[in-house]
Amino acid sequence: MQLRDKTDSIDSLKVLTPAFAEMNLFAELMASSKPQTGPRISNNRRGIEIKSEREIGIMRQSGRIVATVLKEIMGLVKPGMTTGELDAYAEERIRAMGAVPSFKGYHGFTGTICASINNEVVHGIPSKKRVIRDGDLLKVDTGAFYEGYHGDSCVTIGVGSISEEAERLSRVAQESLMQGLSQIKAGRTLLDIAGAVQDHVEANGYAVVEDYTGHGVGRNLHEEPSVFNYRTRDLPNVQLRSGMTLAVEPILNAGAKNCRTLKDHWTVVTQDGSLSAQWEHTVLVTDSGYEILTDRDAV
Repeated sequence: MQLRDKTDSIDSLKVLTPAFAEMNLFAELMASSKPQTGPRISNNRRGIEIKSEREIGIMRQSGRIVATVLKEIMGLVKPGMTTGELDAYAEERIRAMGAVPSFKGYHGFTGTICASINNEVVHGIPSKKRVIRDGDLLKVDTGAFYEGYHGDSCVTIGVGSISEEAERLSRVAQESLMQGLSQIKAGRTLLDIAGAVQDHVEANGYAVVEDYTGHGVGRNLHEEPSVFNYRTRDLPNVQLRSGMTLAVEPILNAGAKNCRTLKDHWTVVTQDGSLSAQWEHTVLVTDSGYEILTDRDAV
């Protein structure tokens, strides 16, 4: 799940910056020692947190829960279903595995998943009235809060028979994620990730959405740092350290990068009506590279 990117963060990253404060969505979730009660909203920011082996072990499980749910949804979605049905399924499965939905109830968000279709970029609200149709490009983003720690991931699903344009956009979006992940290793920087993503996206004729970024993840759904997907000097170029856990999530538009938010105050769409695609993984930074904590091939 995404953060707005315009921030004046400083190296310590211990305070809520103006940009984070202005978000009308997902600033951060404070972990609870009793996950069945659900995550609580907090304004405290702890800066970049290096996870212990115990914490990493828990996050492997929260990531596995998210990966399992998304893999199952990818296999069951079909034309004629509603996004509300997918949402109910995701919540049931997350709770059955001993976790609670990370997104549901956050600042009034009603869903366990964000379900964004075609020109909807992020934060689509699931509904029993929203029918999924043949040819749709459906983004499903979800999170699970397990024993005090979050997992977060997103997939793009081509429903039924999709156009070549939609298939290519989704493929390049997934490739751009993996290009970014290939740069992750202790000692490298966020700009290494961003440059790899941006270069692949633009080489294929698409635009990187700059309004939303990835983020740290752990006890809070959104932690420092902002994991941007394009070259910028406006955000801290943090050096990666072993034990950092990041949600990397490039978003690509087939047209221009510009977006706008609908009157529901959640759903973000492309300004020009073009298609949008997104893939996301929660990853652990290691001395030798990275570990995908939301790996669907591992479940």
